[in-house]
Amino acid sequence: MTPRIEDYALIGDLQTAALVGRNGSVDWLCLPRFDSGACFAALLGDEDNGHWRIAPQGTDSTETCTRRCYVEDSLVLETYWETRTGTVKVVDFMPQRDKAPDVMRIVQGVSGSVDMSSVLRLRFDFGSVVPWMRRSHGHRVAVAGPDSVWLRSEPPVKTWGQQFSTCSSFTVAEGESVAFVLTWHPSHSPRPKLIDPHKALKHTLTDWAKWAARCTYHGRHREAVLRSLITLKALTYAPTGGIVAALTTSLPEEIGGVRNWDYRYCWLRDSTLTLGAMISAGYLEEAAAWRDWLLRAVAGDPADLQIMYGLAGERRLPETELPWLRGYENSLPVRTGNAAVRQRQLDVYGEVIDSLRVARTAGLDDKPHAWNLQLSLLGFLESTWREPDEGLWEVRGRRRHFVHSKVMAWVAADRAVRTLEENPELPGDADRWRAMRDAVHAEVCDKGYDPVRNTFTQYYGSQELDASTLLIVRTGFLPPDDPRVIGTVDAVRDELAHDGLIRRYSTEGASVDGLPGDEGAFLACSFWLVDALLRTGRREEAEELFERLLELRNDVGLLAEEYDPVAARQLGNYPQAFSHIGLVNSAVDLAGEDLAG
Repeated sequence: MTPRIEDYALIGDLQTAALVGRNGSVDWLCLPRFDSGACFAALLGDEDNGHWRIAPQGTDSTETCTRRCYVEDSLVLETYWETRTGTVKVVDFMPQRDKAPDVMRIVQGVSGSVDMSSVLRLRFDFGSVVPWMRRSHGHRVAVAGPDSVWLRSEPPVKTWGQQFSTCSSFTVAEGESVAFVLTWHPSHSPRPKLIDPHKALKHTLTDWAKWAARCTYHGRHREAVLRSLITLKALTYAPTGGIVAALTTSLPEEIGGVRNWDYRYCWLRDSTLTLGAMISAGYLEEAAAWRDWLLRAVAGDPADLQIMYGLAGERRLPETELPWLRGYENSLPVRTGNAAVRQRQLDVYGEVIDSLRVARTAGLDDKPHAWNLQLSLLGFLESTWREPDEGLWEVRGRRRHFVHSKVMAWVAADRAVRTLEENPELPGDADRWRAMRDAVHAEVCDKGYDPVRNTFTQYYGSQELDASTLLIVRTGFLPPDDPRVIGTVDAVRDELAHDGLIRRYSTEGASVDGLPGDEGAFLACSFWLVDALLRTGRREEAEELFERLLELRNDVGLLAEEYDPVAARQLGNYPQAFSHIGLVNSAVDLAGEDLAG
């Protein structure tokens, strides 16, 4: 039986990360970066596409652990197995790296004595390449092309090859331990530096404890907020400060469907909400790193602004299908890269300018060129905001005049005006941007609003709704007591709700996205509804929905992109930064501590 998406826990080293199942198997790991090829790709295929399972002997891949948890406020995972002969725990973690990435798995005897087994199947390039295995200096070494992986154990345990895998069996009694260290290295380089796994564990726990102690949120949802912040930190590529949207590619929005995309990149659309979440929780260093990544990524001709970039700001992310992978629960195709990078999404100009104002307002050191860059972006947007685009959801249908894109054009002009009013020494024509702001506002209220139903719509002239209109109140486009805002919140909740959770838009009939099939409720949109309900004076309803959303997290506090209320399971790429950003921002709003607005 295929594990559910929520069956996986996350470990990582702030440059890449792995997913560990309840059955003790690492089924997803890209090395050396988040966007590299996977050496464990069983998540999107089967065990022959690469995995590493450590579990009591005699258990098969369908049997799961007794319980698991993270060690306090860290990304160190403990998995407990209670057997007839004793209890054992497996401690999984990835220490912040020096040069090479390491996966460390320490098997510790808790009580009695337990016979254990390890099966390691390395398959480079997303499960397509079987490496050559050899022994060297006490290691098992796997080599194929540019990749090599070195495996050792302390104390050494006997290993043997079987069906193109590396197997071992050993026994741990109470107080004993066996540590496995798996290290990736370029195949042309010499043996990687040896690291003591037990010292690495102590250092990793200390690093996370220090980081968690910086959290300034102390509301009643601190555990959930801090776990979401740890998850966002784990999705951060430390060398550049970029944050990937999710760890995975091609986890489906509908089981068996085609809505399977690669989310291992950095989206501009997430920037404002990400900065708000970090700043409101006291993580100014992370916010500054994300702001600096943003400035580097968007530098250049404003006409060339993309909706997403690679971890270091790479622009070319060609979309390719991997036909040798059967897909998660046969959901095809499996894709790497993302063709949406070529789309025009005018809302990103507003999101970038809003993000930089949030950073300035929070007191982050201003960059000398940041304001001139914003003026350049705004000048381009001034001449293009009346054009259609693909909108923030990256639809694969034709371009339209999406309301959210226009609202974010208003945000761009509004934030420029407010920045100039607050900083009169800065160059810029405030009257020019006021005129643009007024023109956008008037057009949206005229063409994007349905007076009969008292709601803003998905695009001009549409009868369809879109959850992104819930952000109208958060952006300040209209005050929260405006009847049009209240009507929009009610309409979205009534028409886009799926068992109380919110879909992005309707996928029925000739859907705007140009794709067949359906999708689950979008968790970020459900958090947006929490925010909108709170801002429109319905705190009790907001708190009730927020508590329900918290219950959708898995046993270690993780959320995917979407949720299927009928099947009661998570859907989409995982763990999803947008979902965890929504959780943090909603919790801060409910606590009355929104420092980012």
